[in-house]
Amino acid sequence: MARDFQSFLKQLEAAGELKRVKAEVDPGLEMGAIADRVSRQAGGGSALLFENPKGATMPVVMNAYGSDRRISMALGVEDDPCGLDALGDRLEQLLQGSLPESAAGFFHKLSRPPLHAQVSSWRPRTVRKGACQDVVLKGAAASLARLPILTAWPEDAGPSITMGMCHVRHQDGRGSMGLCRLQVHDDLTLGLQACLRDQAGASGRMPVAVALGGDPVLLYAASAPLPSCIPALLFAGFLRGDGVEMARCVTQDLEVPAGSELVIEGWVDPAERRRMGPFGDRSGCYAPADDAPVMHVEALTMRKHPVYPAAIAGRPPREDGHLGLATERIFLPLLRLCLPEIVDMHFPAAGAFRNLGVVAVKKEYPGQVQKVMNGLWGLGPRMIARTIILVDADIDPRDMDEVLFRVTSNVDPRRDMLFTEGPLDVLDHAGERAAFGSKVGIDATRKSKALDDFQREWPRDLAFPEDILARITRRWTEYGL
Repeated sequence: MARDFQSFLKQLEAAGELKRVKAEVDPGLEMGAIADRVSRQAGGGSALLFENPKGATMPVVMNAYGSDRRISMALGVEDDPCGLDALGDRLEQLLQGSLPESAAGFFHKLSRPPLHAQVSSWRPRTVRKGACQDVVLKGAAASLARLPILTAWPEDAGPSITMGMCHVRHQDGRGSMGLCRLQVHDDLTLGLQACLRDQAGASGRMPVAVALGGDPVLLYAASAPLPSCIPALLFAGFLRGDGVEMARCVTQDLEVPAGSELVIEGWVDPAERRRMGPFGDRSGCYAPADDAPVMHVEALTMRKHPVYPAAIAGRPPREDGHLGLATERIFLPLLRLCLPEIVDMHFPAAGAFRNLGVVAVKKEYPGQVQKVMNGLWGLGPRMIARTIILVDADIDPRDMDEVLFRVTSNVDPRRDMLFTEGPLDVLDHAGERAAFGSKVGIDATRKSKALDDFQREWPRDLAFPEDILARITRRWTEYGL
């Protein structure tokens, strides 16, 4: 497994998963348009290394996580026959018997030997200095103009950082890491989108550091919908099997991953707001402008020869969709701890990996389908799903032709559609109110008298006997077909 971003890039190139672009490319629209076209190629295209960004000396990497193979390589499971599901199995074994909503129960379990020794090895550890501090720039020298920050879409409010992992020291002393967009206001200030929602009404300086690059598992850990009892850095240690090395910032009371490509240090006062946006986003539209906290930059640290990671947000499929696939597979066992009747699930690209979910369930009692719908809407990661379709356990939720066949043949709209209201994606533009609106659950399972009070006889699916199928397979060459 790659331990830093540049090692990951070398791994991608050796596997034929990275292409170098030697021509000069403008980070303003041109670079994003190239990445947009490549990411829509079959299989997600290639990762792109732009060696000659216009107006900058630092190369840019895009689409690094933009395929199922590359996200598996990033998380170290490319050679595991179970792929991403192997990480889900490991997480299930760790959480077995401890509901993730219960922090006390979770940490009590982790405190017992031999788990305690294993978990201790996943905790971040401090080193004296990291490669991310080979070059240190402070004050006016820490200008954001040094960085090849992209403007992705023509109506974007300005250049923005899309792969920045924000490390924040909250006013109650807690530290956190999360992935958020940052808009460049000027050479020494940034807008922070969504990073400080839990600090509404607070005031006073809070240290902030934005790290880019580092071990590729960090980006996924920063984006993962973790229960509040699992810190993102501990989860990154779990994924990599070893604690993340952290270095103290040069101007802030914070630690950042020592192997980062570059780090932007500064502070934010949650009470200070400035207009941010609009931006093209995963909804396929421009997310509206809003007031957001402002980060004041005090230092810029980096490797001697850093690489700048970037992504273009927009209508799937894109890099964030493959991160979403990882979440689907890794957290499926965690959902089963709460809803054990779930056999499999899929959140397809057509629904931006959030708005549409297909869930295969094993039906055993009346009302179970509705219980699963409401249960999913009650769980953090899936509470924003606008539409949930439930199918029988023998249906592959990734086979959308089969799913649509079941929806059109098994569903009576008045009987099998459950409407409710609740939270939606903040980028959902169809709801009557921001981040709130109606949802629908669709029961596309087969119906019976015992489980659904269905009074007619439900027809059987057409199928050939297994012995006939085996016979024609054995004799296929004889048929000359």
